[in-house]
Amino acid sequence: MSSPTQLSDLIGIEHSKLGYFQELRQKIEELQVANKESENRRREIAAILDGITDVMMVLSEDMRIISVNGVFRALFDDPLPEGKFCYQIFRGADHPCAECPAFKSLSTNTVCKETAIFRIGGVNRQFEMVASPLKNPHLPEHRVLIFKRDVTLEKEYQAKYYHAEKMATVGVLATGVAHELNNPLMGISGYAEGLQRSIMRHSENLPLELSQDLREYSDIILKECQRCQGIVHSLLNFGHPISSVFSPISINDVVKETLQLLHYHLKKHNLVLKVSYDNILPHISGDAPQLKQVLLNLLTNAIDALEGRHGTISVKTYASGGAACMEVADTGRGVSESVRDNMFDPFFTTKPVGKGIGVGLSTCYNIVKEHRGEIFVESEEGAGSRFVVSLPAPQGEDNE
Repeated sequence: MSSPTQLSDLIGIEHSKLGYFQELRQKIEELQVANKESENRRREIAAILDGITDVMMVLSEDMRIISVNGVFRALFDDPLPEGKFCYQIFRGADHPCAECPAFKSLSTNTVCKETAIFRIGGVNRQFEMVASPLKNPHLPEHRVLIFKRDVTLEKEYQAKYYHAEKMATVGVLATGVAHELNNPLMGISGYAEGLQRSIMRHSENLPLELSQDLREYSDIILKECQRCQGIVHSLLNFGHPISSVFSPISINDVVKETLQLLHYHLKKHNLVLKVSYDNILPHISGDAPQLKQVLLNLLTNAIDALEGRHGTISVKTYASGGAACMEVADTGRGVSESVRDNMFDPFFTTKPVGKGIGVGLSTCYNIVKEHRGEIFVESEEGAGSRFVVSLPAPQGEDNE
């Protein structure tokens, strides 16, 4: 059996005698050590990147994904994201996002930050994005490093805090207003009842037509007083800062009572209101005053979107996939994609100073999440907006 071929056999004994073999073997050993160190560094960097809890991507100039970390792969089911456009994966779109921080970072050569909402796995998630340019003269093209941190829970807790403060203030004001209104309302209703008794006592001495008119007028006064007392009671419920115990409620009743509160406001703006109720809706478990507040905010925003123009507001309820849905749509100004991405953030508002502070939609988002529901928005500049609140029904719940 022949012995294995050695390196000295290949290069010849003469070169070995001259020390060439030793030098070559030394170079090979150095390369092996350098390769091992390089591999160790690569594994160390990979471990560091996989240890980062944020989604990380390296993108090319045209927004193609070059590499990702382990958190990205855990978040998305796509086994091979490399080579695909980031907006395809995050947005399901065929064009880049309007306010992409990656483009801004490459063009300005600075670190750029942005917050946006992405729908992942059927759930809305808010991400805080940081884009850093990677401009290297040795690379064929510039690249950008993106970190996306999930701040959904953080934003929800912020919204809860702002909502609690706001509702505490509103509760104090509503209590004072209720007491101030109840006293004159009771006086008015008391005098109206006294007027009815007087009419009954002196009906024989009054002309029949006058007696009927007085009875009709006094009945209207009493009915309006009762309606005002109901509105004051609703205001007290809206100002309640703490979520009450969830109980079975009807979405249709929530919509009807909220529209009653806004009846005068809608009439004053001369808007067309279209209402459609699904009478075969499942009851949901929730807090009626809080859901009224959600609908009140959505309707108020729809009215503001139609300010200065004739338009239509559509409100409807329907069942979808075991959930009860209420929808508010308007034919107003609509919003851009960049506004849609931030409209549920606390203190984000497109209204001028004095018109709003940007806690309405963030409060709606928080209330809907507490009810284990979802809130969706579809809007386009110049084409109006459509908000849908979907609330799951308890298992085995009977229809209305």
